[in-house]
Amino acid sequence: MESGRKKWGSGEAENEVDTTATITIKGIISLLIANIDEGNTKRLISLGMGDPSVYSSFRTTHVATDSVIHSIESNDFNGYAPTSGLPQTRNRSLKLEMEMEMEMEIYQVEAIADYLSRDLPYKLSLEDVFITSGCTQAIDVALSILVRPGANVLIPKPGFPIYQLSASFRGMEVRYYDLLPERRWEVNLDAIEALADQNTVALVIINPNNPCGSVYSYKHLEKIAETARKLSIPIISDEVYGHLAFGGNRFIPMGVFGSSVPVITLGSLSKRWIVPGWRLGWFAVTDPTNLFITPKLDEHVMVFLINSLTLADANTSYYSSCQIIERLERYFDILGGPATFIQAAVPRIIEQTDGAFFRKTINLLKQASDVFMEKVQEIPCITCPHKPEGSMAVMVKLNLSLLENISDDIDFCFKLAKEESVIILPGLAVGLKNWVRITFAADPSSLEEGLERIKSFYYRHTNRQHGN
Repeated sequence: MESGRKKWGSGEAENEVDTTATITIKGIISLLIANIDEGNTKRLISLGMGDPSVYSSFRTTHVATDSVIHSIESNDFNGYAPTSGLPQTRNRSLKLEMEMEMEMEIYQVEAIADYLSRDLPYKLSLEDVFITSGCTQAIDVALSILVRPGANVLIPKPGFPIYQLSASFRGMEVRYYDLLPERRWEVNLDAIEALADQNTVALVIINPNNPCGSVYSYKHLEKIAETARKLSIPIISDEVYGHLAFGGNRFIPMGVFGSSVPVITLGSLSKRWIVPGWRLGWFAVTDPTNLFITPKLDEHVMVFLINSLTLADANTSYYSSCQIIERLERYFDILGGPATFIQAAVPRIIEQTDGAFFRKTINLLKQASDVFMEKVQEIPCITCPHKPEGSMAVMVKLNLSLLENISDDIDFCFKLAKEESVIILPGLAVGLKNWVRITFAADPSSLEEGLERIKSFYYRHTNRQHGN
């Protein structure tokens, strides 16, 4: 490494830490539901959560349910799994003597490492992949292993609030960079360069994007990777909506650029297989050139480690000088992973799910996005800057000047819930005031009715000075 150059994810100066807490999306949704008028007889339509499994048109494949049933009925997976996940879940190629009897034909199939490697120019190994309880735990793990005194992390605005909540809980400063609606919600690369400093330990990218519904092009992802490489900042790539792209850009995993910048890829079965309640996620390190690892501890880090008196201090991340994989393994020793029988079902789920299931899901999302765009144009107080091209949600801007007695996006959403029994998410929850996030992954009839009720709400609250 060049003398005087910032090491990957390390830093020197201390910054004041932002300890601002935030409420979760689930917490806000609960408050909105609680605000519904008890006398309202309209059925609840929730367009606020990214959980399409509540709608009959979105169902997981029978392969997934059959695989879980098979795991349970085998009685082989009632015990604890290894802390980093069952080896056959992480990678199909490892041969390991295990104490329990297994039907090995199930476990000789591709699993998560192989699944992720399909779209990469190199192959991930067992040591690169860790199993988590959903993508939310993967987010917390990623930030936990990078935290150190004075650390800051760059996260998108709008974004997913768990990043701020987890970072603040860990004592990390959160710095927000803008996504640009006029450029299909692309990353503001100039802002990243202005925000980053010697204390910046990671850049968070969400693609396909929640909450905006955008899918980044190869060219834009390449520019992001080059910016991160220039700044010596590893990338946390949130790909929980991976492959759910139905517009002009196909999904490209950030790990494609792992040779030039280390990438921590986060994902899960939740969205693509429509099983968010199964809580099966993963954390994968894509670093084929070992930029995360240097063979010797520098003097500054050695002094820090010698002075560390607690496990928490020992786990504080100076990861450019330590082996990140070894530290991950230690950290996973204190975490609980997904249910063992769910993990055991994963190889068969990944191997045997056919393309027809995925194509059906993509078609449903594409049709839902078409319905959304058609209906939203009938609501004058809402503007959608771009048709969604991926994920399951989209951001739309409120024009409050067209409304009477509505002060902001929170007021809009709470009154909408109370009067119309329709739940959408205030933009402030994802970092963008006076916008709202609408989840379009719903049955067409529910989506249409929900948007019709929003239109009725608008006309009931129209500012008469502006006319209709």
